[in-house]
Amino acid sequence: MSDDVAPDTAPPNEVSRELRIAAVLVLVQAGALAILAAVLAVKALTGHPHNLGGALAIAGFALLAAAILGLCGRGLQRGLRTSVSPVIVIEVPAAAVGFSLGIQAGRPVYGLPILLSALAVLVLLFSPGGRRGM
Repeated sequence: MSDDVAPDTAPPNEVSRELRIAAVLVLVQAGALAILAAVLAVKALTGHPHNLGGALAIAGFALLAAAILGLCGRGLQRGLRTSVSPVIVIEVPAAAVGFSLGIQAGRPVYGLPILLSALAVLVLLFSPGGRRGM
């Protein structure tokens, strides 16, 4: 027996460049959100919040969102179609929050990175390469 691949066997599906870039952006977002969750938890524990449980719950929610984004980013890296919809559902409101925070509230240092990264991920996912890369 030979280790050669039969000529009629299709090569394994490769993930498109657009999806790989989108996956990296989503994983960076997940890391930033995890750092934010840690900062929120430390501030809740070392500060004097009116409601410690509520402050810790917000930090926990941010950490949960970071975990979900991380899983979706890993799914995009592998070319899993099931990762696309959750990423879109997360990125659309993130773009709105980034616009609101960066443009309307006059905090571009905080809002523009959120807005630009969310828009970049959405453009990459809806690009022809992003749609066919699965």
